[in-house]
Amino acid sequence: MLPISELRGAIPYGLSKGLPFWNVLFLSIIGNLIPVILLYFLLERILNFLGKFNSGRRLTTYILNRTRSKSRIVEIYKTIGLLIFVGIPLPMTGAWTGTIAAVIFQIRFRDYLVGVIGGVLMAGTIVSLVTLGIIKIFA
Repeated sequence: MLPISELRGAIPYGLSKGLPFWNVLFLSIIGNLIPVILLYFLLERILNFLGKFNSGRRLTTYILNRTRSKSRIVEIYKTIGLLIFVGIPLPMTGAWTGTIAAVIFQIRFRDYLVGVIGGVLMAGTIVSLVTLGIIKIFA
């Protein structure tokens, strides 16, 4: 559920602890989706609240500018761009940043849901395959 590691950290961690693969995958996906779907609905209120304070205004400006600069693909291709942006497991391209981008670029909830769920499933598959391959190599 953490914004930085998301399932990219949860899957390798769970598998390294010997937890069952399907449990790790399922919980990682659900744990990645629940907070970002809530964030989609609450982000504008959070930003408005933080904007009332100098330090909050600086923080929100930084986050919004950074997200805009990193998520051009979402701005151009909307749902498909969001799916690719969230699905390719690179730093700063996960569901949290994708959700911020979806709100900034005013992607409808239905389209956002398709993009973010598809992206999280894609990222989960990629991270699982890489992690399982690494475990087999070093086991």
